[in-house]
Amino acid sequence: MSVRPEHAPGPGVTWHTRVVTAERVVPDDTPEPEVAAKPNRAARRALKRAGRKNR
Repeated sequence: MSVRPEHAPGPGVTWHTRVVTAERVVPDDTPEPEVAAKPNRAARRALKRAGRKNR
């Protein structure tokens, strides 16, 4: 059991939820998008160190 269990809303109030999909239809003949990879921790630290060095 959680510390603060979920409670019912006030009298006469209902929970309204809306399901939204983020899917998109992509034709088969479109090229793959170029996704830039996020630099890892070592690369971020090296960039930051180089930035401090050049001040």
